[in-house]
Amino acid sequence: MPAKILVVDDEPDLELLIRQKFRKKIRQNELQFVFARNGVDALSQLQTEPDIDIVLTDINMPEMDGLTLLTKLNEQSSHIKAIIISAYGDIENIRAAMNRGAFDFLTKPIDFQDLEITTNKTLQYVKQMKQALEQERYLKRLEAENLRLSTELDIARQLQQMLLPTKEELSQISQLEIAGFMKPAQEVGGDYYDVLQHNGNVKIGIGDITGHGLESGVLMLMVQTAVRTLLTHQETDLVKFLNTINRTIYDNLQRMRCDKNLTLALVDYQKGVLTLSGQHEQMIVVRSSGSVELIDTIDLGFPIGLTEDISDFVAEARVQLNPGDVVVLYTDGITEAEDINGVQYGLERLCEVVKTCWQSSAGEIRQAVIGEVQQHIGEQKVYDDITLLVLKQK
Repeated sequence: MPAKILVVDDEPDLELLIRQKFRKKIRQNELQFVFARNGVDALSQLQTEPDIDIVLTDINMPEMDGLTLLTKLNEQSSHIKAIIISAYGDIENIRAAMNRGAFDFLTKPIDFQDLEITTNKTLQYVKQMKQALEQERYLKRLEAENLRLSTELDIARQLQQMLLPTKEELSQISQLEIAGFMKPAQEVGGDYYDVLQHNGNVKIGIGDITGHGLESGVLMLMVQTAVRTLLTHQETDLVKFLNTINRTIYDNLQRMRCDKNLTLALVDYQKGVLTLSGQHEQMIVVRSSGSVELIDTIDLGFPIGLTEDISDFVAEARVQLNPGDVVVLYTDGITEAEDINGVQYGLERLCEVVKTCWQSSAGEIRQAVIGEVQQHIGEQKVYDDITLLVLKQK
């Protein structure tokens, strides 16, 4: 866009002279001139032409003189700069103009070479001012956005913590010793775990929602509510259970116009038997003999929320637990945790730690794993939630 200059002068010949002297820049669309006959007319022009960059104004004019116009400009705009063009170049007029915010002062008759140099200098200053103003506005928008995101993350953290089962709830499960851990990342992911007991049936869920922030927290709440509702209605068919959760989440995600989804594994426990379904990380089973078994879930389900119907993908695996056997459920925040060199903690190391201390209590095993993971991460930024659930058959 061309720079726009408002010329305020009651001399009728000035408009023609300026158009002649600056015709090349006008033709090349570098400059655009607007003309007014006095200060009142100029203020009216400024209302209809808000993108004026420079005002060239005489001092002595009818109705409203140039000095009064300068005062009005200072009250109304911070970016428009004024250049005085006056036949009265005495020190008093110059001082009066500068005190009212004039950027420069040129005397008549106009030296158009000086006027061009002064105009270029003033336009460069105006450009820098506009850039600084835009930067300030950008920083304010950024500050507001950071505040909004910080508030969202605080809410997501609260949602995440509110859903966790209490120690009292876990202690009421008579046949299992259970210890859980969840630490949100700095940006808060969407890790979810829950342990629910209803009519002697224990339902354990663990999931990982894609992305970060408030949407992930809301989706986590939806999942927990859907699981609890189905459990309360005594739905025992795993295919129906997972497919109903999926359809509920899918429909809500469509309404939200959200592209998130989650991995979700559900474990039913009853009288020493675990029934596992749903797609998530591998489940670790450490036997009382010290041997380690990995239960792959890739063929037991499908990510939740990607498609309307996942019933064809849902299957189950059964695991018989003996006294002292340990089961570990986790999210990839553990196995993919990186040290300062970008080396991941890994599944193999997780299995080794659990295998080393399987004889300890569930709480002690949890502490051993989390201690190792945190030591591995060191001072690195935590990019994903860290979630661990340890079950031990009594």
